[in-house]
Amino acid sequence: MTGQTFDFGPQALVVARLAAGVTDARLDGATPCPEYAVHNLLGHLAGLAVAFRDAGRKDLGPTTDASPAAILPDIEAGWREALPKALDELADAWRDPAAWTGTTRAGGVTLPAEVAAAVAADELVVHGWDLARATGQDYEPDGTALRVTHQFLTGVADDPTRLGGIFGPIVPVSDGAPLLDHVAGLSGRDPRWKP
Repeated sequence: MTGQTFDFGPQALVVARLAAGVTDARLDGATPCPEYAVHNLLGHLAGLAVAFRDAGRKDLGPTTDASPAAILPDIEAGWREALPKALDELADAWRDPAAWTGTTRAGGVTLPAEVAAAVAADELVVHGWDLARATGQDYEPDGTALRVTHQFLTGVADDPTRLGGIFGPIVPVSDGAPLLDHVAGLSGRDPRWKP
């Protein structure tokens, strides 16, 4: 992947701010993920933050073994406090150089640590886009996380299995489109999507 470490903190903060901007009235709204309402997307973000925090810590167990497709995620009581805390802990876990060495596990899949980090960046950037679009918020992802995500998605674009089907078919975008539109398209999302 990148061959370099990066700080998840700026992108984690962007996602936490987006989550804080979600009103209760928006929780049942549609998202670019057809199977998820906003509350499911927030539940997914909470679960992946914990899973990738523990992957960074190499604290392997139930949180890193569960497949994200096993259940439909949802928010739990106290999610407004728990989600930003988990995002902050994810960022902190990956600040330890040991997080980037060897292998780790997330979603029940064992990966080289730097690949797991790229997957985590992709999750935060793409689902940040999903949340912003679904709730009518402006979105400017962290530039480093966006570039890592683009590199990761470009690397799997020609894979016929698209990482086990977690991405939809690529949506073409014009060459001159912003990098975020390219990332959305590579992840199987229409950059023009609106609720």
